[in-house]
Amino acid sequence: MSDRPTIVFFPEGAYGPTNNCVGIGQVLEARGARVVFVVEESFAGTLEAQGFEEALMRLKPPAEVEEVPGQFWKDFVRDTSPEFRKPTIEQLEGFVLPVWQELVDGARYVDDRLRELFGELRPNVIVEDNVVGFPAVVAAGVPWVRIVSCNPLELKDPALPPTFSGYSTGDRSGWNEFRARSRELHEPLQQELSEFCLERGAPALPAGEFIHESPFLNLYLYPPEADYERSVPVAKTWQRLGSCVREPDSVSGLSPHRQPIVYLSLGSLGSADVGLMQKLIDSLGQTDYFVIVSMGPQHEELRLAPNMSGEEFLPQPAILPEVDVVITHGGNNTVTESLHFGKPMVVLPLFWDQHDNAQRMQELGLGRRLDTYEHEPAELIEAIETLLADPMLPGRLSGISARLQADPGTVKAASLIEGLV
Repeated sequence: MSDRPTIVFFPEGAYGPTNNCVGIGQVLEARGARVVFVVEESFAGTLEAQGFEEALMRLKPPAEVEEVPGQFWKDFVRDTSPEFRKPTIEQLEGFVLPVWQELVDGARYVDDRLRELFGELRPNVIVEDNVVGFPAVVAAGVPWVRIVSCNPLELKDPALPPTFSGYSTGDRSGWNEFRARSRELHEPLQQELSEFCLERGAPALPAGEFIHESPFLNLYLYPPEADYERSVPVAKTWQRLGSCVREPDSVSGLSPHRQPIVYLSLGSLGSADVGLMQKLIDSLGQTDYFVIVSMGPQHEELRLAPNMSGEEFLPQPAILPEVDVVITHGGNNTVTESLHFGKPMVVLPLFWDQHDNAQRMQELGLGRRLDTYEHEPAELIEAIETLLADPMLPGRLSGISARLQADPGTVKAASLIEGLV
């Protein structure tokens, strides 16, 4: 029998959590571990191309047409995008609740398949980066790790704003109303998932939570300089990763004739909103900046300006060191990767924890939060110019970057996971 430990990663079916796990998996594999990714069938081949084993599963019945990675969520976001124009408290019913419902349905559908896979793979450790609990993980009889690759407000604290609200840490008006509305909408579904966990041999879920806390190891992802001051310390099983940046693919063609360089990315899901993407492209096309655009799944419908370069997918960790400002949806990976490389951000949040990240960057002066749909082109340009002209910001960001790069989250996480083997 091989002495190599088997580490199974089970990330959510989106590029952010998956890339997070890839970075950690690269370190573990280099140290001699067998790394296997449990991924949706639509992702088949994407992890294999990066040198990992894949074990395939489904979260819902097979589609009648061929799927691309994460296609369900791209379609879901496209169809529900009108909800993104609403205040966050209204998104709780129109977007957050339907997302929870889909995720809970997926956990029910896949449970038998996960048990089958874990029985075949016989992992030493299971590493889960999801936002709902999967009973098969908790009941597998091996140490398991929970990764939170969302904003750390997911770790609740009464002295901090409610999760997904995007509310200020300095103004508590509206906090209680938001929390009450969230409980009212989501508690019945949370109870349903908790009962399913009990039926399948896992503990009940903690009150108000859709996922268990691991008794072995929990990791969350946020730079120390941007993290929140807590009134209730987290349990000793929690460890913070300042950033978690995978080894980048190579990139070429980033030698523009003009400066500064602006990077525009709304993530694989946000970029599916063609109207919003084209508005941003048209606004930036009126500037002298060189703009690199991550065009996303609807790339054929977008028209770039002469001062731009873009592709459907871009190797973000290779691009970020070369740019001056990042325009982002506020996804946790892009925010932490931008800080890892010392880049200021203009944040245009759409959904989930993106609102919390946008508000945090605004509060700390590390970026500017704009109204995603209602901002004028001049506001976007002014936000970029303000960040570029801030005399103190480069020093602050370079200090954050240096500290994060000196303590790679990928290495820290790999060592902690090895400790469970």
